[in-house]
Amino acid sequence: MIALVAAADAGAPATTPAPIPAAVPPVPKLGLVAKQWQAQRAPSDGPSLSIGTCSCGCLQGAATLPVSGRGYEVLHLGRNRRFGHPSLIAYVERLAAAAKTAKVGPLVVGDLSQPRGGPTPSGHRSHQTGLDADLGYAAPAALRAGHLSARTRERLAAVAVADPKTHETTRAWTPKVAALLALAAADPAVDRIFVEPGIKKLMCEAPASAKAPWQARLRPWWGHHDHFHVRLRCPPDSPQCVPQDPPPDDGCGATLAWWFSEDAAATRSKKKEAEAAEPEPTLPPACTPLVEAAMR
Repeated sequence: MIALVAAADAGAPATTPAPIPAAVPPVPKLGLVAKQWQAQRAPSDGPSLSIGTCSCGCLQGAATLPVSGRGYEVLHLGRNRRFGHPSLIAYVERLAAAAKTAKVGPLVVGDLSQPRGGPTPSGHRSHQTGLDADLGYAAPAALRAGHLSARTRERLAAVAVADPKTHETTRAWTPKVAALLALAAADPAVDRIFVEPGIKKLMCEAPASAKAPWQARLRPWWGHHDHFHVRLRCPPDSPQCVPQDPPPDDGCGATLAWWFSEDAAATRSKKKEAEAAEPEPTLPPACTPLVEAAMR
């Protein structure tokens, strides 16, 4: 996540979502499991493996994204979330280089995963297997590539290119944003990319992208007005990685229209209530060796 915007992105519904059960009253959640995973400050040993699902899993043998690279800068280093499966690190570097060549960068990088993946105490329900990355649509005006102090990286915030209430674009939306999304979605390693519904609408309507073969990878989801969320496919080297079902359609048409309905707003409210009442996750057994037996 970039700045303080939450990204509850388990996966966008293909059609009108199934009704969410009425939430029971929230129970106190100590967050001990998430804090235990957050306490792991370095990747584990062993071969690189994505284990479980994006919202209930972990990451062994993570690679680390350098804070600066060709065409990109990482923000919010204090969150310690610049780790991922090597395929994710390679993707970010590949996209940043392509954005630089196309002159649509620099690429602003927010959260990837924690050093060993797993749940986080704040900000995400996903990003647990090292296959998710939050990337800015546009760079803040104060960002000077190659000249960012640690303090500046913490201070800078992502640029909102759409209004999350009206779904209308802001003045920060430019053709460069659409070009960056096209580059990001066209990569065959991508499973899906979550964007603000208004942005999905623009990409569905634009002649250059309406019928693009990657259009189905762009999925509308709440909370993505200032960053887009890339999720990669399960890597071939990770047999315990559990993939999502592929998107059933291109995400335009009737599927997209739901996001602008009153039902969408009501569903989001119910979803938040239901999530607040959920117990902490029980991760796959293969994740247990990656964390300490008890909190210190």
